[in-house]
Amino acid sequence: MGKATGFLEYERHEDPWMAAPVRIKDFSEFHEHLSEDERRCQAARCMDCGVPMCQSAISLKGMVTGCPLHNLIPEWNDEIYKGHFEHALSRLLKTSSFPEFTGRVCPALCEKACINGYCGESVTIHDNELFLIEKGFEEGWMKPCIPPVRSGKSVAVVGAGPAGLAAADRLNKRGHEVTVYEREDRIGGLLMYGIPNMKLDKKVIERRKKLMEEEGVVFKTGVDVGRDITFEVLLKDNDAVILSCGAKKPRDLSLPGREECKDIYFAVDFLKSATKDLLSGNDKWTISAKGKNVVIVGGGDTGNDCLGTCIRQGAKNVIQLEMMPKPPKERRGDNPWPEWPKVLKTDYGQQEAIEVFGKDPRIYETTVKELKQKNGKLSSIKTVKVAFEGRKLIEVKGSENEIDCDLLIIAAGFLGCEDYIAKETKVSLTERGNVDAKEGGYRTSVPKVFSAGDMRRGQSLVVWAIAEGRHCAAAVDEYLMGYTPLI
Repeated sequence: MGKATGFLEYERHEDPWMAAPVRIKDFSEFHEHLSEDERRCQAARCMDCGVPMCQSAISLKGMVTGCPLHNLIPEWNDEIYKGHFEHALSRLLKTSSFPEFTGRVCPALCEKACINGYCGESVTIHDNELFLIEKGFEEGWMKPCIPPVRSGKSVAVVGAGPAGLAAADRLNKRGHEVTVYEREDRIGGLLMYGIPNMKLDKKVIERRKKLMEEEGVVFKTGVDVGRDITFEVLLKDNDAVILSCGAKKPRDLSLPGREECKDIYFAVDFLKSATKDLLSGNDKWTISAKGKNVVIVGGGDTGNDCLGTCIRQGAKNVIQLEMMPKPPKERRGDNPWPEWPKVLKTDYGQQEAIEVFGKDPRIYETTVKELKQKNGKLSSIKTVKVAFEGRKLIEVKGSENEIDCDLLIIAAGFLGCEDYIAKETKVSLTERGNVDAKEGGYRTSVPKVFSAGDMRRGQSLVVWAIAEGRHCAAAVDEYLMGYTPLI
């Protein structure tokens, strides 16, 4: 602990955001960054707790708080304070595969468990992490780590999202020959096509890809396993196979006229289209919100990303529908630290909507009841208030309302892995549609086939996907070698 009184002397200061009227003009990342001296002060706020809950992911009332990667947070915070940035980075990389991703998009489970947050404000762990990895690339510390000896074993990874990339990275550094198959034209999975550029610049993913290729990982993009190449071929040609294809089967709305209406899109398709247009330099959006009344079904992070994207495309108005009640602004007595705080979060998209449209775009305890079309196009929707009776969702009588809508985006979550990949691989699934693989072993019902990430766990966070990929790599390595030093 470099400065024993740091948490008393310094206030929390996060990396600031550009003002909403400025940042909505383009899709560039909108975070600004503190100076090195300011960053050292923020790191000095870490108390080096005897029991650092920030690095210990624990489940309380069904919600996890603390880092799933078990990052050595007090250690590298101390090194940041001392100005030992390279050593701090080395401690971070002991447990974290891609800090440049989590430092941008993770909701910081670590900060929710920080003891400073018990009676004040937590340490800026999230921003400190991003500072370290970007400093590492800037100073040339992030060099290829090429294994001196190869094992002679080959592993195929299907899916280049965060779980697949983490598994590939670990197994390659262990000395195995790793080939990653990705059906899209670029790697990254939802990092590339599910998270908009203003949250995660796609150059960051390409930078990591280049480093992994220099280390020996082979990427085959535009290859859809089950369609372009059979799964049997992968099994025959490799000593092990990892399935990390995500949980990309979207939850739909069961409404009359849903199939005929062409103005309804799943969030993942809308965000993917916007990013592809942006990267290709298209002058016109393939799916455009420009000048439209947009309704987004879903109040989570994905819905917020759709909101921010619609504003940048020039939407006339945007509304978010959320079935759950509005959370309180402050913790309730039955939600004490260090539980995950169930409080109101106004994210960047909602902030921008308030700036542009003059009000919070969210309407709580509401869902879509009916679609209305005019001349073959969506013109409005009928909404209804909902409430929970126990676990049963019911409609509130007399609460219907009609809202202008000519673009409806569904951001209501996912129902598991896609049907064709499950059928092609013949792996057993759980009742929730995820691959049935044991927590400790990550093995599927098919010999020498493993699974990790959202495909096994269900829809979750990037940090959980990376943790799953790392653990799965250890399971595969033990299977191939009879033991493993990977943790």
